[in-house]
Order: sequence, then C-alpha cells, then structure tokens
Amino acid sequence: MDIKQVQELIRFVAKSGVNEVSIEEKEFKITIKTNQQPTYVTAALPPAAAPAAPAPAAPVASAPVVSAAEAKAAATAQELANYITIKSPMIGTFYRSAGPDKPSFANVGDEIKAGQVVCIIEAMKLFNEIESEVSGRIVKVLVDNSSPVEYDQPLFLVEPA
Repeated sequence: MDIKQVQELIRFVAKSGVNEVSIEEKEFKITIKTNQQPTYVTAALPPAAAPAAPAPAAPVASAPVVSAAEAKAAATAQELANYITIKSPMIGTFYRSAGPDKPSFANVGDEIKAGQVVCIIEAMKLFNEIESEVSGRIVKVLVDNSSPVEYDQPLFLVEPA
C-alpha cells in the first residue's frame, strides 16, 4: 500500500463515520481510529391509536412541551458551565501516569493546584508534562489512557476552588 492509498483510506474512514478500521496484509498492518462519537439510528414507532378527546370549546393556552431528553441536556449543559476544562495543548498520545507501574498524576476527586502536572502527552517520541492552569477538584477524566488526542481536545473537567 502506498501513501496515496493510505491517505484515501483515512479520508474514507473519516467520512464514513466508522470509529476504527484495521487492515492486515503480508508485509504490513494498519489501524485507523477516529475520535468520532458512534452514530445510533433509532426507529420511531407509530403511536398507538388513542380514543379521540372532545374538542375544547375555546382555545386553551398551554406551556411549551419539553421532552425529557431536552431537559436532561439543558441540565447537563448548565452543570458543565460550572466546570473549567483542561484542554490538550498539542496533538499526541495521552498518558495519565509516567509509566504503567506508576500512579496516575490526577484522578477523579483529587484536589489540584495551578502548575501541577495532570498528565503526559507524547508527541514525536517526546513526553510533555501537561500542567493545570487552575486550582480545584478533578470532576471527570474525559480521555482514556494511551489514546490519541487532538489539539484543544478536552482532557479533564475541574470544579474551581
């Protein structure tokens, strides 16, 4: 496989919405992974036939109907607005610790201070320590260990102190 074929394959995978493709031939093996969220397709069932209600004599004003999903999304957005996001300053591979047998730099619930190392990002065989710019408590780790990250990708959610 030459470089043009690899580039075409990468473009195809990006457009198709597939999260991972692996190809293995005699002389090489290639795996392409994307950070796209999986796409789920659901079919809506037709509503069951309900008895017709009598029409009201006069128009009745009603409050706008909000679905449970919209309410949950609004609550989640409001909750996330209270947190600060630590983002990746570069493209590379995300590591939560300095080695497989070493403890994680930051875990959910840990109190961190500005300037404290929270992870390592490997780029071109260089290991870059990523320091927090804020003080607070880690609420969520948004990236799996040893996974690729993009520039400006959210890594941690922090509740400011």
